Formats: sequence, C-alpha cells, structure tokens
Amino acid sequence: MNEPNPSSLAQRRRISPRRIALMGSVAGIALAVLLGGPSGFRQIPVPAWSNQVQAAETTLQHPADFADLIAKVKPAVVSVRVKLDQVAQSTGSDENAIPMQPGAPMEKFFRQFGGEQQQRRAVTGEGSGFFISADGYAVTNNHVVDHAKTVTVTTDDGKIHTATVVGTDPRSDLALIKVDGGGFPYVKFSDEAPRIGEWAIAVGNPFGLGGTVTAGIVSATGRDIGRGGDDYIQIDAPINRGNSGGPTFDTQGNVMGVNTAIFSPSGGSVGIGFDIPAATAKTVIAQLKDKGHVTRGWLGVQIQPVTSEVADALGLKQAAGALVTEPQSGSPAAKAGVKAGDVIVSIDGTSIKDSRELAQRIGIMSPGSSIRLSVIRDGSQQTINVTLAQMPNQQQAQAGSEQQDSATPRLGISLAPARTAGAGNQGVVVTEVDPDGPAAEQGIKAGDVIMNVGGISVSTPGDVQKQLTQLQKAGKHSVLMRVRSGDATHFVALPLATG
Repeated sequence: MNEPNPSSLAQRRRISPRRIALMGSVAGIALAVLLGGPSGFRQIPVPAWSNQVQAAETTLQHPADFADLIAKVKPAVVSVRVKLDQVAQSTGSDENAIPMQPGAPMEKFFRQFGGEQQQRRAVTGEGSGFFISADGYAVTNNHVVDHAKTVTVTTDDGKIHTATVVGTDPRSDLALIKVDGGGFPYVKFSDEAPRIGEWAIAVGNPFGLGGTVTAGIVSATGRDIGRGGDDYIQIDAPINRGNSGGPTFDTQGNVMGVNTAIFSPSGGSVGIGFDIPAATAKTVIAQLKDKGHVTRGWLGVQIQPVTSEVADALGLKQAAGALVTEPQSGSPAAKAGVKAGDVIVSIDGTSIKDSRELAQRIGIMSPGSSIRLSVIRDGSQQTINVTLAQMPNQQQAQAGSEQQDSATPRLGISLAPARTAGAGNQGVVVTEVDPDGPAAEQGIKAGDVIMNVGGISVSTPGDVQKQLTQLQKAGKHSVLMRVRSGDATHFVALPLATG
C-alpha cells in the first residue's frame, strides 16, 4: 500500500534521516548494543516522600553483573567478514569504509561523514551476526553482506567458516546467511515487546576486536527513522564500528532486537542507537529462509491520520484510526468496497491507532491473506472482508542518488508512475521526500503528483529525469513544475544544481 502520512509529533518523534548512519557493514561503520542483566541484586530502601504523604516502602533491583548471561549467549554471536572487488565509493580515509552502490539504501547518510573517494580495490569489512539454529542459519544486516563476493563467519571459539547468503531484505536491513555444519550454539528471538527502561545487552564485533559486550537500557520504542513504516527500538549503549547485525539481548538471554543504525551528528556514537525489533525480524527471517526474499501485503489505499479536527467533523469519539483519502483503482481495497472517507479502525478485531500502524500491520502480512477491516462510514461501523495482494514494485527515480546519470539534478524525491501508485493516469507521484532536499524546502510532499516539468507533460520517472537533464544542459538554473497536491494544482520553482 502507499506510504502513510507520518503520525503527529505529539505521538512520535521522527528522527531526521540526514542524521541516521548505518552501522558496521562492509565498510566497518558498525554498531554496539546495550547490555544489562540480573545476576545478583541488592535492595535499596526508598524513604518516605513527606510527612503528609507516606510512600509505600519499595525496593529497587540492581544487577551486580552480567557474567552468567554473557557466558550463555556469547558463543552464538559471530563476526561476519565480507569481500568485494569493485569500484568502491567510501567516506573519508577509513580503510574499512562501506562501498556504497548508486541508489543503495541510506547511501546519502554515509556521504555526510567525509569526502568521497572512488577506486578499484578488494574491499573488506566486518560486521556482526548471530546463529538462530543449530544447523548454521545466522542473522546479520543486509548492508553488511550486500554485494559481497565472499562471506566468512568467525565463531566465538576462533573457527572460520564460509557462509552463503540465503536471502536479503533491504527495506528492513536484514539478511539470512548459512554456514554448513551442525551443533552450533544459537539464541532465540524474544516473544515479548521490550519495555522502556529495561536492560538491554549487546554482544558484537566492534572494530574487529571479537566478541565484545556493552550495556544500557531501552530508551524508547516505536521510533520512526525514515526507513519505511517499521518501528525501531532506541537504546543508549555505545554503538561502535563492526556491531552492525549483532544482537541486543534482554535479561532472559533472548534477542530483543538487531542493531542497525545510530543517530549521530558526526558519525560517532552519542548514545542513541536503533534496533530492528524481534517481532519484525522473526517475520522477515522466516520469509527469507522459506523463499529467499520478502513479499509484503498490499491493501491499496491512500490514507492520512485522524486528527482531533477530523474526528470532530466525522463525529468520532476519539482521534484514532486511518482515514482513507482514496482507494487505488483495481486494488484489493477498491475491489472489496472500501471508499474515500472511510475510517479504518481495526484489523481482525485489533484496534488501529493511526495510519502508520495500519501500514505496518498490512506490510507484515503475506499476499493472499484474508483480513476483516472495521471501518466507520457515515457514522456507523461496518465490516469489510479483504484479500490482500502483493505490494507492486514501484519504479523509483531518486534524483540525486546518481542512479542513472551523475549529472541529473538532485531534487531529493523518489517517484513512481501515477497509474501505479493510484494517483490517476497522468503525472508522476512523489513517493518519498528527503526532508533536507530542495523539493522539501519548496513544500513538495509525499503523495503530490508532478504533472508537468518545464512545460512538458510527464508520465514516468524517466520523463522527469530526461527533462531535468535537458534543461540543465540548456543552461537553465531552475525548473518550473506544475504539481497537484490533493485537489489543488500549483506551480513550484526548483533549482537545477547538482550535488
């Protein structure tokens, strides 16, 4: 389904993608996780609050150390080393810098940390991973093994194994690899969602040092870091190069999340790291093991959040759910009878908090799944049965990612044909906007439809890139675009500078 509008800042804090850096992949920009655990405790009495209010006597539990826990889980954590032989684009002078492919996910976030270099060499890098079964299946990050020619795994006892890549999923940044053999120590994903404030324990391979442990707490959950609709766990343990793909454990020794990114103004750890939640990882890894790739369910609706004003206008008791602005033509939703103005409030009896949660819930379901949507239409609640389809592949043209022509002007947008994205038969729909790009500065947002570029009608992302390139070659410094935003059409002038 189309990406939902982001939830309000009052509900979530959206982290600026410009400051998100992937950790420890082929480039060695890695991640360290949190630690904590209960091996021994001492009791600390809490004094009464005042002579008016007598607080109930409580005790706080404080772990003495994590030695027993680490002894249990550390053998399952591995170092993942990869080699690539290609033109490597790296940042700064780091010898382990990640070779970024044109158009690769998060490519722009690496560029901010130093000057770009290009040279042909055998690029090596190290990340982390962990076994999830005794027969050698292990989890790591997609960006650790992406485009790798060879992958080797070093276990905690120092043995080196050749690994094969079973499957990867760029959207979640997860990958499944396989080592031949048996009897490997392994860990399991947690069945419980983490709570803010609980201990988090990370074991990984920072800086290629081998198994290393760090500790901290869960700082937040439900973080949006600009990578699709998935929620992320925020942790406060130091995150270092080489920990990417490593596990974060709870105090029971189960994996609560997989290290994937940090928030950093400079590229170094500032105590704000992000993990892919266990619930997401389990779903993705199961599909990678079964078929080597991930398919996601597609409902086919354009949606927006239900604000308090919208709720009041529709006579809703609370501002919750997802407001359908338009069902896409031929989509499962349209075929099932979902209409513009419907408010989707639950899936299979489970309430939907907002439009982003709807996108997440549908995205983890398999194509062909039958679901029951509860919608509010004209003040009454109805049930609509829908069979999900497979999410269509969008043809994205990312001006500024050097996808086709390094001279293409950078606008900071991703595009798809409007007919594919359900925005009618004319124009090109904006599917994603870089918040720091020229388009965002001029007010262009996801869901807008570009109808005309420099006086020429466009219908594909290729048309847009072709026209932008021609205008730039003609010496133009800006381009006038006609943009449809909702029911209104207006003109926007954008600079044609490259970068």
